Amino acid sequence: MKQLISAIALLLFISTNSFAQKKTISSDTIHVDGICEQCQKRIENAAYIKGVKHAAWNVQTKQLIVVYSPKTSLDKIEHSIAHAGHNAGNIRATDEEYKKLPHCCAYKEELSADK
Repeated sequence: MKQLISAIALLLFISTNSFAQKKTISSDTIHVDGICEQCQKRIENAAYIKGVKHAAWNVQTKQLIVVYSPKTSLDKIEHSIAHAGHNAGNIRATDEEYKKLPHCCAYKEELSADK
């Protein structure tokens, strides 16, 4: 009887493990255009979509470090940030989205002044 219970327990353990999903967490760095701490809050908030575990944007380097699960993708994160008005990776904010930013966050003007 003990062997039967042990065999059933082992079978349940094996079947449970075989159906368990492997959760792989990814980490990437994205260049995101912005200027100030107000931009930082907006960018980080826009990056926190479902599946994002951590998002931190550096004002000086313009780099966003994002940690996310398979529930989302880098492309979805970049689109969310662009929708908030900031160019992110290969995704560009539309003029309409960009114009919604406060005047102090007009990074395109800063970019053209750097050229």
